Amino acid sequence: MRLQAVAVSGSSAEGLMLAALPLLAVSVTTDPREVSLVNVAGQAPWLLLSLFAGVLIDRVRRTAVLAWAYAVQVVAAVVLAAVASAGLLSLPVLLVVAFIVTSAQVLGDGASGALVPELVPPDRLAHANARLTVIDRGVVQFIVPPLTGFVIVASAGAPAWLAAGCALAALLMARRIPSESRTIARTHPLRDLSAGLRHLVRTPLLRSITLNVALGSFAASAGNSMFVLYATQVLHVGSVGYGLLLACLAFGWIASSFVVQKVVDRIGYSWSMRFGQSFGVVTNLLIALVPPWPPLVGAVLVLLTATVLIWNVCSQSSRQRFTPAPLLGRVLTSHRALAWGLTPLGALTGGFVAAHWGLRAVWVMAAAIQAVSAVLVWFSLSPAAFDRTEREMAEARA
Repeated sequence: MRLQAVAVSGSSAEGLMLAALPLLAVSVTTDPREVSLVNVAGQAPWLLLSLFAGVLIDRVRRTAVLAWAYAVQVVAAVVLAAVASAGLLSLPVLLVVAFIVTSAQVLGDGASGALVPELVPPDRLAHANARLTVIDRGVVQFIVPPLTGFVIVASAGAPAWLAAGCALAALLMARRIPSESRTIARTHPLRDLSAGLRHLVRTPLLRSITLNVALGSFAASAGNSMFVLYATQVLHVGSVGYGLLLACLAFGWIASSFVVQKVVDRIGYSWSMRFGQSFGVVTNLLIALVPPWPPLVGAVLVLLTATVLIWNVCSQSSRQRFTPAPLLGRVLTSHRALAWGLTPLGALTGGFVAAHWGLRAVWVMAAAIQAVSAVLVWFSLSPAAFDRTEREMAEARA
C-alpha cells in the first residue's frame, strides 16, 4: 500500500523531530516547568486547529492535504536545523517549532485516517489501522529515537536535517496516492464543522470513546512531558539511553501488532478496549513504583504500549465504522480536538506536579486518572453498546 510507504517516511520525520525537541530543550533548561512548555506547545494544535483541519480534509482531495502537511514539516525541520547548527537555540524557538510540527501532524493524521476507508474494506479496518500505527509508533520509532540520540551528539542540527529529507520524500510519494475528489462545498465552513461535531457528540458510543481518550491523553501527556527528566535524573541515562527507552515504547507497538486483529476477532471491540484501559492503570503505577533500573522500566514501557495499541486500533476503527464517509474527516479531527485538547494542560500539570512532589508523583496521578477512565469504559463500552450502534448505522444507510 502506497499509504504505508508515505507513513514510513513521514513518521521518520516526525520521530526525528519529536525525539530531538525534548533533548534540545534539556540542553537549554532543566526546569521541569520550562521543559513541559515544549510539550504544551507541541500539543496545542490538537485543540486549536483540529476542527478547522477536518473541514479542509472533507472539502479538498485528501492526498493534497497530506502533501501540504509534509510541506509544512519540511519548513519546520529546515528552520530548526539551521538554528541548532548555528548555535542559536532558545526556548522560544523550540516552542514555535514544536507548534508547527504538530500543526502539520494534525493535517497529516486526519487526512491519512480519512483515506484508510477509501483504500480497504470495512472488515479489514482493524488490520489496516494496526499496520499504520505500527509504522507510525512502532517500526519507525524503534529505529528513530536511538538514532536521534546518536546523531544529536555529533551535531545539534543533524536530526532536523534528516527529518527535512524524510518529510520531502513523504510529500513526493503522497501526491501519487489515488484519492476521491471532493465536491465543491456550498455550505458555510462553520456549518460543516458543526455537522462533524454533532455526529460525534450525538452518537453515544463515539462520545464515550472520546471522553475516555480525553482522560487518557491528559494522563499520558503529563508523563510524556516529564519522561526526559525521569530518564536523565531518576534512571540516570544519557541521550542514547533516553532514545533506547523510547524504542522500548515502540517495541510494545510492534509486539502487539501481530495479535491485535486476532484479539479483536476473538473477543470483540468492547472487551479489547476494556482490558486495554485496565492495563493502563497497572503500567502507570509500575512506572511510579518500580526501582530505578532502566531494563525493568523498559519492560514496563513495552507492556504499556502493547495494550495502548489495542485500544487505539479499536478506537480509530470504531470512528471509521460508525461515521458516514462525507463526515469522516471532520469526525476524526473533532475527536482529536475534544480528546486531545486537554494534552497541553496535562503537560503543564505534569511539570507542576514534578516540581512540587517529585517526578514519580506524575505517574501516580496518571494512574489515578486512568482508573477513573477504566471504570467509565467498563460501563459505557459494553458489547450491547457496539451492537446497538451497528444497527443504528445500518438503518441510517438503508
